[in-house]
Amino acid sequence: MSALVEINDIWIEGRADETWMPIINGASMSLNKGEVLGLIGESGAGKSTLGLAAMGFARDGVRISKGSVTFDGIDLINASAAVKRDLLGKRIAYVAQSAAASFNPSHRLIDQHVEGPVQHGVSTRVESVNDGIELYRRLRLPDPDNIGFRYPHQVSGGQLQRAMTAMAMSCRPDLIIFDEPTTALDVTTQIEVLASIRDIVEQFDTAAIYITHDLAVVAQMADKIKVLLKGDEVEEADTRTMLSDPKEDYTKSLWAVRSFKRPGKAAVPEDATPVISVRNVTAAYGKAVVLHDVSFDIHAGRTVAVVGESGSGKSTAARCITGLLPPLEGHVEFDGEALPLDYRKRNKMQLRQAQMIYQMADTALNPRKSIGEIIGRPVEFYMDLKGAKKRERVRALLDEIEMEPDLFIDRLPSELSGGQKQRIGIARALAAEPKFIICDEVTSALDQLVAEGILKLLARLQDTLGLSYMFITHDLATVKSIADEVVVMKDGRVVEQGPKDEMFTPPHHSYTDLLLSSVPEMDPDWLTNLLAERGVDNLGDAAADRM
Repeated sequence: MSALVEINDIWIEGRADETWMPIINGASMSLNKGEVLGLIGESGAGKSTLGLAAMGFARDGVRISKGSVTFDGIDLINASAAVKRDLLGKRIAYVAQSAAASFNPSHRLIDQHVEGPVQHGVSTRVESVNDGIELYRRLRLPDPDNIGFRYPHQVSGGQLQRAMTAMAMSCRPDLIIFDEPTTALDVTTQIEVLASIRDIVEQFDTAAIYITHDLAVVAQMADKIKVLLKGDEVEEADTRTMLSDPKEDYTKSLWAVRSFKRPGKAAVPEDATPVISVRNVTAAYGKAVVLHDVSFDIHAGRTVAVVGESGSGKSTAARCITGLLPPLEGHVEFDGEALPLDYRKRNKMQLRQAQMIYQMADTALNPRKSIGEIIGRPVEFYMDLKGAKKRERVRALLDEIEMEPDLFIDRLPSELSGGQKQRIGIARALAAEPKFIICDEVTSALDQLVAEGILKLLARLQDTLGLSYMFITHDLATVKSIADEVVVMKDGRVVEQGPKDEMFTPPHHSYTDLLLSSVPEMDPDWLTNLLAERGVDNLGDAAADRM
């Protein structure tokens, strides 16, 4: 039987000024129906470019210069636009990494969901709406009967990512390319989404290309793994062989990452005044109360990791600290003095002391501004520097984040890698010279090698500048690497908090234990065994249990 997807000796180039530079150098792969191929490698390896090429597609400024791509016997490179339109969305689907940048903000989720099956004649609108609701339920979206009638900005990033996965599945395609589909999800939700993807792939005999930087996740999903490095194939093997006996040194280095762990710090003196103190904060969106009597402290030079499922209140607590969401009750103190609840009532000195680094650098940086302009804006606003002095300060900040000023100051964000964009986000936060920075999932979209570099940079900056961090994350490996204290949140409440070593030592609160047990392991049988232990056969059962 011939393969569903065949890529033979494909070469892909990207335009840099007037020159075409190599991105993929002679890659080949074969994929049968019902088979899942995991593509791994660090940022810039060419994973997403190769995944898109499997659809016969190349982004603007990119071209397939050599080789062939066939899908079910159809030459996708030379196929007409009409043939591709009939295939894409119907028989071939794509789940992008950045759902926030992929949805149309002016249309409801369900309207975007039904567009594909209706236009391709797969089902009527009514049938598509009902199927969408069922897929939302299988993917454990809250209030599945109604969430589709919200706009993209009215749901969380993790919920939006699951809505995109449901949309890709709407036509029950033969091939789905998953490009980092779970990076925005907390560990408990990730388990159920992974189980759902695997269940649907098996149920409908769907082939899939699963692109990820999370090696433990790919171990649960893939039948075989291909490793890429700077556009070159490193090696390919079935998953168990690749995990137990990788042949190449680069693959072995991927298996060994995330070794970074900060040494422990001395206990905080009992009479020390916290840099940030959240006191009995209750907050709401409209009439919906989302935070309930939340309290925690963050001391000078310390990192407090705030963990919990999507919707637990982590980012809402950050919004209360910054004054973007004035609480209904309680208050926030900076160096022992209460801050105005609304940021618009804070003076410039109060504003500059609490800065944020955002999760998705792609959407956090203005694509039309140069790096010098992006960093220079807060330099001018907070430091009142202009002209040559402002540019000199921007250059110093680029040095601080280990990016060569001459190479990067005049570039646009589109000319940077994901890790480089995140470093620019760090520099922009540092431009205000704050005491306190909120790091909102700053490594979740990065491969493990790049993420480790970002964590080391943040640790060095903390040591040299005496910064305090609130580190919002669902990655417990990151918590173990850098946190001093941990705050666990669920349903808008703090359920447990304390020093990191105590938090990771049994006995735990039952919810903390659930989080810890949900961290994927480098064992292909881990997800199957976990679901069996929890008495769940598939995601549909899991979702029903939690509704």
